Amino acid sequence: MLPSAKNYPDLKGTFRWSVPDAYNIGVDVCDRHPAGAPALVHLKSDGSTDIYSFGTLKALSNRFANVLAAHGIARGDRLGILLPQAPETAVAHIAAYKSGLIATPLFTLFGEDALHYRLDACAASAVVTGREGVEKLSAIRDRLPALKVVFCIDGPETGAVDFHDALSRASDLFTPVETRADDPALIIFTSGTTGPPKGALHAHRVLLGHLPGVEYPHDFFPKPGDLFWTPADWAWIGGLIDVLLPSLHHGVPVLTHRAAKFDPEETFRLIADHNVRNMFMPPTALKLMRQVDNPKGRWDYTVRSIGSGGESLGEELLSWGRETFDIPINEFYGQTECNLVVGNNTRFDTVKPGSMGKAIAGHDVAIIDDDGNRLPPGETGHIAIRRPDPVMFLKYWNNPTATEEKFIGDWLVTGDTGSQDEDGFFWYGGRADDVITSAGYRIGPGEIEDCLIKHNAVAMSAVVGVPDPLRTEAVKAFIVLRDGVEPTEALASEIQSFVKKQLAAHEYPRLIEFIDALPMTTTGKIMRRELRARHKG
Repeated sequence: MLPSAKNYPDLKGTFRWSVPDAYNIGVDVCDRHPAGAPALVHLKSDGSTDIYSFGTLKALSNRFANVLAAHGIARGDRLGILLPQAPETAVAHIAAYKSGLIATPLFTLFGEDALHYRLDACAASAVVTGREGVEKLSAIRDRLPALKVVFCIDGPETGAVDFHDALSRASDLFTPVETRADDPALIIFTSGTTGPPKGALHAHRVLLGHLPGVEYPHDFFPKPGDLFWTPADWAWIGGLIDVLLPSLHHGVPVLTHRAAKFDPEETFRLIADHNVRNMFMPPTALKLMRQVDNPKGRWDYTVRSIGSGGESLGEELLSWGRETFDIPINEFYGQTECNLVVGNNTRFDTVKPGSMGKAIAGHDVAIIDDDGNRLPPGETGHIAIRRPDPVMFLKYWNNPTATEEKFIGDWLVTGDTGSQDEDGFFWYGGRADDVITSAGYRIGPGEIEDCLIKHNAVAMSAVVGVPDPLRTEAVKAFIVLRDGVEPTEALASEIQSFVKKQLAAHEYPRLIEFIDALPMTTTGKIMRRELRARHKG
């Protein structure tokens, strides 16, 4: 989508959005490409690979679209996709978009409580998952009245339809639903500081809105020979619309692999063995890879572009990246509601270590005050994006109040503070709220606190992020125990395991401190600043 340009001002001045009135993500990323061209390179657990062509994806997604229709799943219904990186995940997304459904990706590490909230909040009519997901859903299914059918990709399971068997019986001919660019296509739940997670509803145009923000930091992606991979799960916007869908839009194959646990040595081996050319690497992954001895001497890899976002990398990590890969790591910035709006490209600018970059062509990004006025260079304020913008969400699902609070006039307020220097580079200040940034995940303390209070030993709890050299922040829980319960290390471990099972493995508190009372305001609000200060003290 980006035009050729000599420099950044030329690029910004010549760029124009090209968003058609009628547009469907599923058709765009699949049906218009040559049938024999490779789309997915699926790395299986035994080390072998399967190649899925665009023709195969088209046939499989058409079959699943027909299966969904046969089960009464109709336009506008929500399809939960509780799967890791896998060909079936891509098939489910493409089929959902072609059918006019609203895809709702879900993280496989979510526990029963987290799944129940999201599936109930969006009233999902169907879920496609694996055997472990079926087991989790069986415990909560009686509390999901809208859920009509569950599909299992691992074969027949009690209470679930065999996904592959159903596809084998369905026709591979399907006429995609005619959708407009502004029609809803996707709900991605994002955490906030208070209350439950919010579902950010995106339109089909969101993919087109992402393209400049993918192409710019990846050195004008795509180029001949490109192959994209990320360790980030496709349940998150960083894996789904920073990597999978834009690559398929451009006809670039994607390596499909996500290990149960990130292994930095295996990562170097993977990118060498499969000739990975483009990567989105969360900062925590890069920090772990930095601990590997002599990667250039041990593996033969040729990476063309690396993008990273979610946390600032810092000068030392950026220097390591250049030495290790012989290319710069380009940082970018965005959030689930309005993603990839700021970024770096070293062809056009000398990167300023610690800066998020400049506004991506097509996006009006500014630092504003509480009244929506632009602030001059150097002053700290809200990082905000002006609407309308193709990458911007439509609204929070069934939450008009939160949607309204997200804006100051026509400015979407990210919730982050920062500044912009005289050269146009943006600098991150901090969270205007208390969302925790840990290992690339944005984690809302409210959901964890709600889970903690369900443990029979916990009377009250408060969760904050505390500095962590590897993850940027670690989740720490301050807990007031019920009368008569003694604080012990064994109890702390038990509570951690409880949160892992009930909520998610990436959200459990790595640190627990038992205290007698939580600091609160006169209106009953927890004073998280005092808790963070207590940790430092």
